Amino acid sequence: MNIRVSSKASKLHHRRVARACLVAACGVGLWSVAAVAAPNQPSPPCHPNPHAKADGETVEHRGDVRHLPDPLKDRLEALAERPHSALPIQAYAEADQPSQLFQYYLLDTTGFEPNPFTKRFQGVNDQVQLTATGFDCGLSTIGAVRLVVEPKPGLPTNPTDIRAFIDIFTDLSGLFVINNESGWYEGWMIHDLRVAPVAAPSPSGKPAFGTITPEDAAALRAMGTAHNVPGQFFTMDGRDVHSPNATDQFPSRQTNVVPIQLSMGAYNCLQQSDCHAYWEFNYTTNWVHPTYELPFTGGLPGSFEAGHVGALSSIVPGSGPSGVKNNAVTYGDNPNTLGVLMASGPRDPDKFDGAVDAQREFRMRFIPSGLAHEIYLDVYERVKSFEPGVPFPQRLYDAYAIEVKRVDSNGDGVISAVEGDVDTRSDGFADNTRLFLPPTSFNRFAVTREINDGLLAPRFAPSQRAWVLSGSHKAVRPAVPASEGRDGDDR
Repeated sequence: MNIRVSSKASKLHHRRVARACLVAACGVGLWSVAAVAAPNQPSPPCHPNPHAKADGETVEHRGDVRHLPDPLKDRLEALAERPHSALPIQAYAEADQPSQLFQYYLLDTTGFEPNPFTKRFQGVNDQVQLTATGFDCGLSTIGAVRLVVEPKPGLPTNPTDIRAFIDIFTDLSGLFVINNESGWYEGWMIHDLRVAPVAAPSPSGKPAFGTITPEDAAALRAMGTAHNVPGQFFTMDGRDVHSPNATDQFPSRQTNVVPIQLSMGAYNCLQQSDCHAYWEFNYTTNWVHPTYELPFTGGLPGSFEAGHVGALSSIVPGSGPSGVKNNAVTYGDNPNTLGVLMASGPRDPDKFDGAVDAQREFRMRFIPSGLAHEIYLDVYERVKSFEPGVPFPQRLYDAYAIEVKRVDSNGDGVISAVEGDVDTRSDGFADNTRLFLPPTSFNRFAVTREINDGLLAPRFAPSQRAWVLSGSHKAVRPAVPASEGRDGDDR
């Protein structure tokens, strides 16, 4: 007699299996089993990839992989050998010549304080599923990120040129599909602020763009152990760099660097807990969240206790608490094609380029990454030349409004697609190239567990309390071929 197990009963069985894995992972029993498990394969009762050898060899010999540095190639092969729904992303060329790998990140869960997404805490989450480090009976959660430049005709091939077009490929293994949905995770390239060069101020007394004054430099050098000298990573206490690590304890012991976080967009994961994402980095996407959201994410000590989480967002764009506040009817997300402003329609940041400026997006919530850098110089490094004695977060609100105003030609507190275009003149400069950080300056990468809270800033930013993966950048010099085949649409 054939017995058909109901879908509900089947799901219950799998949950029991998963719970057995979770319990085993908390004790030594798992490790004795894992010691004899095949590399990159889960221990029983989880199920290995029966095609592991063939999948690993397929990726190893692919044209977009075979020239890559050995550590990156090894990671991609490991991802292919594990249980997965899809192999690591195939990178296609978008020009006659192959794309060139110039930078990559290898990601894992070891470089930051364990949190409820990555570790069990007794009485808190020891009887529930983990987002990371809990899948496939104890396999570690790992990932890889590849950055390649597109050698398109007429575009620069030097990745430090902000007019270059960069393809970014992300492959992750070991992030669960949560609550019957595909995510939500988000990737972030992170630029840690450095101490700026010293220059004489302009006749108006304001520091030249991207610089600090001699008085600022002297004040920074006097902090802590005199770490903050030009060229060094800036630290908030003036002491040696304390990068995020597993010994941190929020909120008392955290990193002392100042991050600028650039979103790679939302990541959707698949049935086998693998996630794959593509993102294009160029001057139309090299924009970061409005920095005035930071005091409202919960990642600053005391902000949650003060009830500030979510108290302000940028859904209706403007220049923040110290700047322009726009009407929601005029600057909100208009569902109509013809509305208060003709041809506005639903907000669409992809309407960045266009032959008719009136059709380009004017309600941008983001700001160019280099403008965020300038705001942070005001807040953290221009201690003498910008609002001396004014405390955080008021310094942040004021700096945001002031720096946006220098680029905002119509005074609405928003950097529109036209105003933020790389070829637009602003603040006495011939173009806007200064407003963008090159991809090579982003020295770290993180993946966060997100929720749809309306904020563009990372969950709990600038802390690491929502991180599930992280890693540091690896430069590839000279760049190597990293694509095979041709993209069907070379835009």
